[in-house]
Amino acid sequence: MIFYNDLIKWYLQNKRDLPWRKTVNPYLIWLSEIMLQQTRVAQGLPYFLSFIEAFPTVFDLADANEEKVLKLWQGLGYYSRARNLHKTAQIVAYEMNGVFPDNYKDLLKLKGIGEYTAAAIASFSYNECVPVVDGNVFRVLSRYFDIETDIAQASAKKEFAALAFELMPKDNPALFNQAIMEFGALQCVPKNPNCAECVFNNSCAALQKKKVGQLPVKLKKTKVRNRYFNYIVAVDELENTVIQKRTSKGIWHNLYEFPLIETDKAEDFETVAQQINSHFFKGNKIESLMEYNEESIVHKLSHQHLYIKFWKANLKGTIEDGIDIKTAKTFPFPVVIHNFIEQEL
Repeated sequence: MIFYNDLIKWYLQNKRDLPWRKTVNPYLIWLSEIMLQQTRVAQGLPYFLSFIEAFPTVFDLADANEEKVLKLWQGLGYYSRARNLHKTAQIVAYEMNGVFPDNYKDLLKLKGIGEYTAAAIASFSYNECVPVVDGNVFRVLSRYFDIETDIAQASAKKEFAALAFELMPKDNPALFNQAIMEFGALQCVPKNPNCAECVFNNSCAALQKKKVGQLPVKLKKTKVRNRYFNYIVAVDELENTVIQKRTSKGIWHNLYEFPLIETDKAEDFETVAQQINSHFFKGNKIESLMEYNEESIVHKLSHQHLYIKFWKANLKGTIEDGIDIKTAKTFPFPVVIHNFIEQEL
C-alpha cells in the first residue's frame, strides 16, 4: 500500500498531458498503444494526432487503402505494426460492427495485439484488473524490490505480472498501470536516474544496495546482421525514375524503393555497374553512373544494420512505366529512402 500511495501521489503531480489519457475509447487507446511500441512518446504523438485526424473512427481506418496507412506511418518504423493495425481495424469494423472486445482474453485474439497491449486496452477502457508489463514496469519493479530475474527469459513476464497484480488496487487498475509506466518513463529511467529526488529513495532496495545501474538484468544479446543495399536511382530523358514495391516478407514489406542490388559487402563502382547491366534497364542504355553518397548511410534496425548507397543512373530514352519525382513522393517509403528523396531529388 505504501508503494501504491507514493506512486500515485508522484503520478498526479508529474504526469504528462497526453490525448489518449483523456478518453476510454478503445479505438484511440489501441491506436496509441500500437504506436508507442518501440517508440518514444515525443516521436509518436504527432503520428497519433495525424492518424486520428485522417481516421477518426475504426471504420475510417478500415476503409482506407493500405498505402495511405503506410504513408502516414512513414518514419515510425516497425511497419508490420501499421499493416496489422489496418487488418485489425477491418476485423473490428466489418466483423464486430466497430465494437472492440471488452476484456483482456478476447482482445488477445486480435492480430497485432499481444499481452501488453491487451492489458492496456482492458484496463484503460474497461477498468479490468490486469497489469501491464513493459520495459518501464520491468525496470521499476526490479529496482524497487531488487529482483535479479533475467527479463529476457520467457518466464520473467509472468513473475513481474504477478507482482504488479499484487500491488495493484483492484478498484482502480487503470490509474496504477498509467502511474507505474509513467514513473519508469520519466523518473526511473534506464541510465543515470535522479535517485536523489525520487519519491522512493528511502525504500528502493536497488538504491540502498547500490545496484540501480545493474537492474533490470537482461542477459540475452540480439545478433545483428549486416546487409549492403545499393539503390539505383534511374533518371531518363524526361527526368522520370522507377520505383518498385517490396512484396517479399521481411523488412519494409509493401513499402516502395528504387531498384535494389543487395551485395555481401560494400561494393565498388565497377561491380555495381556490371550488376546494373545484368539486371536492370535492358531497354535503355546507361549513359553515366555516379554515387550520390561516397560513404554508406548506416541505417540501424533492431536485428539488422543496413549499409546503403544510392547510385544515379542516367538513361538514354524513356523508361517504361517511369514516374516523375513529384508523384513518387506520394508513395510510402522507408524513412531512409524518403529522406534521400527529400534531400537529393
